[in-house]
Amino acid sequence: MKMEKKKSSQWTISSSQVLFTHVCCGLVLAIGFWVAHTVYSIDLVSDPTNTLRLIWAIECPVVILLFSCFRQKPEKCSYLKAVARGLLGLPAGALLNALGALALGAPVGLQYLEKTIQWSLLMSLFTFVPAASVFGSCWTDWHRIFACTKPKGPLDFMLCLPAHGAVIGAWFGAWPMPLDWERPWQDWPICVSYGAMAGYVVGMVGSFVLALMGGGEKQLKSE
Repeated sequence: MKMEKKKSSQWTISSSQVLFTHVCCGLVLAIGFWVAHTVYSIDLVSDPTNTLRLIWAIECPVVILLFSCFRQKPEKCSYLKAVARGLLGLPAGALLNALGALALGAPVGLQYLEKTIQWSLLMSLFTFVPAASVFGSCWTDWHRIFACTKPKGPLDFMLCLPAHGAVIGAWFGAWPMPLDWERPWQDWPICVSYGAMAGYVVGMVGSFVLALMGGGEKQLKSE
């Protein structure tokens, strides 16, 4: 009984906390676009490299600081250690995202290198960094969420749905790239970035709805 209580409390998080976290991340994402457009007069179409760099640089501290609050086993992992895990997860996740994009057909060449790096860093914030801050190197949790896709509560949904949404959105966003429309937004990684951000937002909304409905807690009890 004591073990079951300890296990169930591991994923306890309220819907208001989910909402607050997602709203902050979404607002900072919008602020990044606003700063790029208003202050630097750039956007993803005119200057994708610097726009992506600006967006992830603004988003990064907010994501890491917020998700570090939900670190597992806080009695063994301090807040600063969770922040450090998030910082280390940023380049690691960027490398995995870059390799995945290249394996799926992203353009290769020096002219695309900087764009790919900046896009991969942003994708790492969407997919890898939150889980790194929360779970660290716990392979069991990573495998459950991303390989088996078996979230056990609102916190798991808050991590996996936006991440999956970003990846699926990026995949759908890549569809117009090979078409012969000759539009500037078809270049790498413009439409892929828009798709990833749209999927990320949809995933955040979905995870909040599930947290509000208590679907994660029901799944945990059923197991």
